[in-house]
Amino acid sequence: MSAEPTAPAPGTWTARLSAWIEGLVPKGQWLPDRQPAYVASWIYVFGVACLASLVVVIASGLVLTLGGLTWWHSSSLGRFVNSTHLWSVELFFATMVIHLWGKFFMAAWRGHRGLTWATGALAFFGSLGTAFTGYLIQTNFDSQWISTQAKDGLNAAGIGAYFNVMNVGQMVLWHVSLLPLVVGVIVGLHLLLVRRRGVVPPIGAEAPADVAQPERPAPGVPGPSAPEPSSVPDESRPERAPTGSGARP
Repeated sequence: MSAEPTAPAPGTWTARLSAWIEGLVPKGQWLPDRQPAYVASWIYVFGVACLASLVVVIASGLVLTLGGLTWWHSSSLGRFVNSTHLWSVELFFATMVIHLWGKFFMAAWRGHRGLTWATGALAFFGSLGTAFTGYLIQTNFDSQWISTQAKDGLNAAGIGAYFNVMNVGQMVLWHVSLLPLVVGVIVGLHLLLVRRRGVVPPIGAEAPADVAQPERPAPGVPGPSAPEPSSVPDESRPERAPTGSGARP
C-alpha cells in the first residue's frame, strides 16, 4: 500500500508558500469551474478576448525577435508573422477599449475592487507605450515620420534626451524587453485581483450591503410562530348575538 500524502509541517517553506498562495486567492478560485449566471452576458467576453489577443501578441513578437529587424521585410514567413503580430495588436486594443468602457459604465470598482480597476487602467496606458515603440521599430517610412514628429513633442516636453525615439536600438529595447515586462506584471496582478475578488456583478444584481435582508429559517428549522390571539375581548367591536337554533340574528 502506498503511504498517504502528509501535509507540510508548520514552519517549513512549503507551508509558508501554501499559506501565502491561499492568502492571495481563496482555494478553488484560481480556475473555478462554475460562474454566476450574469457572466454569460457578452460584456464579460471582451476581457477574455483581450487576454487571448495578448497571448498571440507575445507569441508572434517572440518569433519576430528571432529573425531580426529586417526579417519581416525580406521573408514571406516574416511578413506573415509580422501581419499576425499587427492584427493581434489591433484586436487587443479593440477588445481592451470595449472591456474598459464596459467596466466603467458597470462601475467595476464596486465591492472593494478599486485596485482591480486601477491595475486595468495602468495596463491600458502601459500598452499604449508599448504599441508606440512598436510603430517606431517598423523600419519603414511610417516609423520615420512618427519618430520625427514624436521627437519634436518630447523635446518640447524636456524629456527628449532621456527617451530618444529616433534611436532604433533604444526603441527595440523598450519594445521587446522593458515595456512588455511592465505590462505583463500589471496584467498578472490584475488577473490575480479578479480571481481574488471575483468578477463584478451588474448594477442591481446584488442587494445593497446596508439593506437588512430578512432571515430565512434553515431547512428543517421551524420559523417564528404566529402570535397567539389575545383572550381579552375587543371592546371596540360590537358583540354579535349567537346564531343557531332558537336564536335570531
